[in-house]
Amino acid sequence: MTKKFYITTPIYYANSVPHIGSVYTTIAADAIARWNKLLGKDVFFLTGTDEHGQKIQESAEKENKDPKIFVDEISKKFKEVFKTLDISNNNFVRTTDKYHEKEVKEILQKLYDKKLIYKGEYESSYCVGCEQYLTKSDLVDRKCPLHKKEPEIRKEESYMFKLSSFQDELYDLIKSGKFEILPMTKRNEVLSFIRGGLQDISISRLKKKVSWGIELPFDKDHTCFVWVDAFWNYISGLKKEKKYWPVDVQLMAKDILRVHATIWPALLLALGKKLPKTLFIHGFFTVNGEKMGKSLGNVLDPVYLSGTYGVDSLRYHLLKNIPFGDDGDFNEIKLKNSLNNELANDLGNLVSRTLTLCEKYFDGKLSKCKNDGLFKELDLGKVEKYMSNFEIHFALEEIWKFIRSSNKYINEKEPWKNEKNRDIVLYNLLESLRVISILIQPFIPSGVEKINKQLGVKLGNIKDVKFGLVNNYKIKKEGVLFKKIE
Repeated sequence: MTKKFYITTPIYYANSVPHIGSVYTTIAADAIARWNKLLGKDVFFLTGTDEHGQKIQESAEKENKDPKIFVDEISKKFKEVFKTLDISNNNFVRTTDKYHEKEVKEILQKLYDKKLIYKGEYESSYCVGCEQYLTKSDLVDRKCPLHKKEPEIRKEESYMFKLSSFQDELYDLIKSGKFEILPMTKRNEVLSFIRGGLQDISISRLKKKVSWGIELPFDKDHTCFVWVDAFWNYISGLKKEKKYWPVDVQLMAKDILRVHATIWPALLLALGKKLPKTLFIHGFFTVNGEKMGKSLGNVLDPVYLSGTYGVDSLRYHLLKNIPFGDDGDFNEIKLKNSLNNELANDLGNLVSRTLTLCEKYFDGKLSKCKNDGLFKELDLGKVEKYMSNFEIHFALEEIWKFIRSSNKYINEKEPWKNEKNRDIVLYNLLESLRVISILIQPFIPSGVEKINKQLGVKLGNIKDVKFGLVNNYKIKKEGVLFKKIE
């Protein structure tokens, strides 16, 4: 029976167009999804947009647009960017999808019937930008540390979810690792937060104030606030494919860790659902050492970057040069260097030299030869271990060691000079390219398609990462794999 693997990104708030931060999470999720497909797993990969709430209502009003028209336009842009970047998601969920809204109403009613939702009143510091309530300990100089604004003090009628009832159970599940949060520093941060005490949370807004939301099924004067609506996408987005639940890994940035580690699992526990297996938290971006922001004018456009340097180059650079799980700095010069040195020089030249020599000396046709020892340089176990630990940058470095070893091999063997064993050397190099194409496919899928087309082979899987599987190669070289930018 094929093992399933379900991965999600957070759904992205549809109040502005995609930027490099949302793209980073999605590219990482795509690489992990593709890797698990290579392992032979039945993969479901979900992403999408979060489309309700006060901030979107206000953004639409500023542009004199109906909120639905506004989110339709933003959601379309996310889909277009993800398609450009070779994202292989199985579904793109929108919280305005009818099937999603229907499930959310059913869940709200169940929670209400179980008396886990009650009518009350809340008063709290609320950051509109974060769409989160902040405690005093969250504030820096009485301001939200992320948006540098003093939060609003809100007090009004609201329906509340009994989050406090799940405090001890959540703490034990996280501490035991049954509900895994990685990296460990983030797990410890959540445990400390829970020890401080969980409060019941507001899950509704008065409709006369926030009309752009899902009506509560038990009170038409209220709309559902973000929590139940947004979080339930991870289940509703499966549509009829609920067999993939529970989710194996959920990727997100650290600013939404607390709510995903408390409110989200509490909702699942309240409804008798299995919890996600792992939350993996990555860091924030700086750009040339500075925080990224519209006011600084340094928000990076993934469409410009992929158009200028190539989709594979952007994917590779983000995954290789920003340690997954840590904060990272983006620098366009480093992106160019990644393209020129690692993709064009290391990989592109290896492909070009090998195929050129095959066509020159053997008319592009080579039959199976003996193993010449090149494959001893590949440590597949290390690559697999790094990927299972979400250490994507280490996995890529290990693969690149084998690419460099293959370049060293061709330089030492000099098949353009030495006629003896020339067929053995080139067959070994062709097999190394076939194996390299399997290992790098999750990261640079477009480039791998070009390599395999020239090799005349179909993409294999991890079981095919071994020497001597192709009996007869028929090579057809086609152009440059990666063009340098000088």
